[in-house]
Amino acid sequence: MAIFETLNNLNEVLNQFLLNAGIWAPLLSSIGIILEGIFAFLPMFVFVTVNLLTLGDILGSIVSYFCTVAGNFLIFTLWRIGLSPLFNKKIKNKNKLNKLMKLINNLSFSKLVLIISIPLTPSFFVNLAAGLSKMPRKKYLYALLLGKICIILFWGVLGTSLIDCLKNPLILIKVVLMILVCNLIGKLINKKFNLDDIFSNQK
Repeated sequence: MAIFETLNNLNEVLNQFLLNAGIWAPLLSSIGIILEGIFAFLPMFVFVTVNLLTLGDILGSIVSYFCTVAGNFLIFTLWRIGLSPLFNKKIKNKNKLNKLMKLINNLSFSKLVLIISIPLTPSFFVNLAAGLSKMPRKKYLYALLLGKICIILFWGVLGTSLIDCLKNPLILIKVVLMILVCNLIGKLINKKFNLDDIFSNQK
């Protein structure tokens, strides 16, 4: 329980700091949302909450949504450009890693959306895995555009922290329902536009 209390205290301190930053609060929060794509320890819910409080529910949600999509896609692109060529050379003779990357490469669009839409999934690891893979960039971008809607709804509308989520079964149930709805939408879009077939011919 001590670690929960420590994290809660840190989140409260950060929340108060941002709210006392005046006109800079939404800018700092938006930067925090972008950086969350690479620094998994940053409290996404604090930044989204501050944006909602300072910009209003609608504008705050829109700004938070585009910041998280842009931030995650930027990090994905940096991994793809900077590390992917080197990584693929290193794993040529390593069967286990090759099998893992093949699995990631062949993830269906709906499954990718599902992974992205889970609030407890660290964005850093998702961005890293996708960036090192041969997954088409458009596929990842479209999955982000859909999956991150669920993330913003979770952190903004439910207005809860990771700690509260783990301690409250009712919140967990809401999370599961939101994820299932997002996954269903992903499957419907995938089926409607044959995205897996389209992306299979892209790199």
